[in-house]
Amino acid sequence: MSLLAALALALGLAASAQAAPSGVAPGGPGPKADWGRAGKDGYGTSAGRHSKVWFTLDEGGLSEVYYPNLSTPSVRDLQLVVSDGKTFTERESDATNKQIALLDRDGLTYRQVNTAKSGRYRITKTYVTDPARNTLMVRVRFESLSGKRYHVYALYDPGLANNGNDDTGTSGAHVLLAGDSTAASALAASPAFTATSSGYKDSASDGWQDLKADNRMDFQYASAPNGNVVQLARTSLNGRRGHQRMTLVLGFGRNTAAARGAASGSLKRGFAKARRSYAAGWRGYLGRLKKAPSSVAKYGSLYRSSVMDLAAHEDKTYRGGYIASPTMPWAWGLLTIDSQLPSGPYHLVWPRDLYQIATGLLAAGDRAGAERALTYMFTRQQKADGSMPQNTYVWGEQRWTSLQLDEVSLPIVLAWQLKRTGAADYDHIKRAANFIVANGPVTEQERWENQSGYSPATIASEIAGLICAADIARKNGDAASAQQWEAVADTWQHSVDGWTATSNGPYSPKPYYLRVTKDGNPNAGTTYSIGDGGPSNADQRSVTDPSYLELVRLGVKRWNDPTVLSTQQVVDQRLSVRTPSGRLWHRFDFDGYGEKADGGPWDLSDPDTHTTFGRLWPIFSGERGEYELLAGRKAGSDLRTMARSANAGRLIPEQVWDYRPPGGQPGFPAGEQTQSAAPLAWSHAQFVRLAWSIQAGRPVERPRVVACRYAGC
Repeated sequence: MSLLAALALALGLAASAQAAPSGVAPGGPGPKADWGRAGKDGYGTSAGRHSKVWFTLDEGGLSEVYYPNLSTPSVRDLQLVVSDGKTFTERESDATNKQIALLDRDGLTYRQVNTAKSGRYRITKTYVTDPARNTLMVRVRFESLSGKRYHVYALYDPGLANNGNDDTGTSGAHVLLAGDSTAASALAASPAFTATSSGYKDSASDGWQDLKADNRMDFQYASAPNGNVVQLARTSLNGRRGHQRMTLVLGFGRNTAAARGAASGSLKRGFAKARRSYAAGWRGYLGRLKKAPSSVAKYGSLYRSSVMDLAAHEDKTYRGGYIASPTMPWAWGLLTIDSQLPSGPYHLVWPRDLYQIATGLLAAGDRAGAERALTYMFTRQQKADGSMPQNTYVWGEQRWTSLQLDEVSLPIVLAWQLKRTGAADYDHIKRAANFIVANGPVTEQERWENQSGYSPATIASEIAGLICAADIARKNGDAASAQQWEAVADTWQHSVDGWTATSNGPYSPKPYYLRVTKDGNPNAGTTYSIGDGGPSNADQRSVTDPSYLELVRLGVKRWNDPTVLSTQQVVDQRLSVRTPSGRLWHRFDFDGYGEKADGGPWDLSDPDTHTTFGRLWPIFSGERGEYELLAGRKAGSDLRTMARSANAGRLIPEQVWDYRPPGGQPGFPAGEQTQSAAPLAWSHAQFVRLAWSIQAGRPVERPRVVACRYAGC
């Protein structure tokens, strides 16, 4: 058979001896669609800009796929189903032995190996995206370990355009098509599928429900219009020699014709060629960066994957738009909070996270990526007043509208670090600095986004931003503005302890910094509601936070400042936990942003219910390591803790378990990832930056112009 004929057969362009799908699936439109859990163990995309497809992996299968940008998940799930046709039917997610690994030393090629609990079979899948097309390619090997023949199916759950409730599924002879008004997908295989069906999730027409009923594929529905669609395809695999290998291709486009064309092109190219091109792209990217520092000799693989992971968080159309994470933790995935934001805030662009990402990229040698991040922020700056949006979709549309003054300040610090001092950039910097002066030091929301007031961390960023802005102002001949900003920064630097450090709090007779004060009077017993099920009337003197270290890292305070030292003792006693991974910290006292006591997903809860519990954050180990360097001590243990927090797919999560496992049950080891966001770009950026800081013997992010003014150069 010619290659063209084989391709035609694979995509349903030739006649088939199998029964053709027919009829409209019953049971529509199906239940409201949601998204999968957030703790991924694999994340990849091509290094180039042409293929606008990003994939995530979890539970032995493919989870969310993003197309055509990183604010738009378009696939919920794709996994294989195995049956003997008589006695059992099981999904890959039911396997008990699941392994994942990065195959390339310098790439994002992932391999999953899933072995059935029964030992009957083993599935090996290798994932890449085709750098030349909008396609995901999966090389599959299915081995029968029992010697018996099995039936293998592909079970596909699209959720196009960030909405799984309005898709229309169509079953071709050898291809599954799905589409809505803005996007489409095409799932095909080589060898070709032998039967296909489209139905509605959790109904009788759902392919999984069909198989479970009697271990056979009884229905082949031709279409499932306008609903929560699930599609099923029978493959040619049976596990015996000669029937073990298959390439799955998932193509995307604006319509089904474009998606089908993308899948056709990748099948014609073949998996091997696409994989070589995919790997070469990432090797080329790493080759343009600085050689990994000797500080990560033991963690070189994690360092390289972290740098690539940061790059993979950038959108390929809206350059400089690096999202926080390609995940939807907890209620954000279950869609129980905000119907106007179908899949949550993590795949938005946040100036705070963007600053962390940019400084990580800059440390690694990707100056161009850091430059694009700053340009993105300046382009989205609010023209009316000079502030920055709380967050945006990658295309720049503002989503939430609260004011966080560190997000206005940190772009100025980044501009100084990048030496972006020209007239055009200074226009953005001046407007931002004037906004800080007019609105600070009190912030509507601090670093953790749910409290207003005087925050040591936010005030540190404001002071650093103003001093960096003053230095840039003088380079632009604007001495008057420079003097004004320096005067305000000096006043705030002298006042920050009076605003935020209590001398009569319950944890120490010495002054220590609070998370936030509502009134600038840290000795007052002012109360506020913590949120996330925490106390409704917490005394502000009882709430501490490791984020006070921003005062030191940004050069506003010396490392041995008495209040810094006393706060360190308090915070370590109250918030740090020693785990097998190392020492980690909670965000603040009474933090409730995490799973429920029984392991259920975080969701909004009433005050004083203590329904949910925040766990430990690896980023604090990185920030503590940068502090240790300033104190003249080693930070290798902090780097090691971050490395040990990574999962098998080399992804560093937002949170790891403490010693409060869900329901008190085993299987949730302290120091290992929760179902928070993984990967979290901020975590990877902090790991990369700490590695280079250890190499340099000082925090590479610290703006020298600030430190020389307040903390000693």
